[in-house]
Amino acid sequence: MKFYYVYILRCNDNSLYTGITSDLERRIIEHNEGKYPDAYTFKKRPVTLIFYQDFTEPNQAIYFEKKLKKWSKAKKEALIKGDFDLLQTLAECRNATNSEYKED
Repeated sequence: MKFYYVYILRCNDNSLYTGITSDLERRIIEHNEGKYPDAYTFKKRPVTLIFYQDFTEPNQAIYFEKKLKKWSKAKKEALIKGDFDLLQTLAECRNATNSEYKED
């Protein structure tokens, strides 16, 4: 069975990088060796793998990666720490159009 991995790396400047691969070990090595000079992580090495989720369906992995890329750093950090209460709080809509935050 083939697996697909959505992963988060912590770069040397403390920024986060989210990616997807079918070979996690190889991909981390490529990031750290600077295989792709135009890649986000090239000038931010070394990188450290801090989170990954495996999938058996590539479409599920692609969907999850796209979703994570839209998240704030705070939400990603909560996921990494496994702080699902904070993750839920950060996921709540807090803008003026949300019915919970409208003044009567």
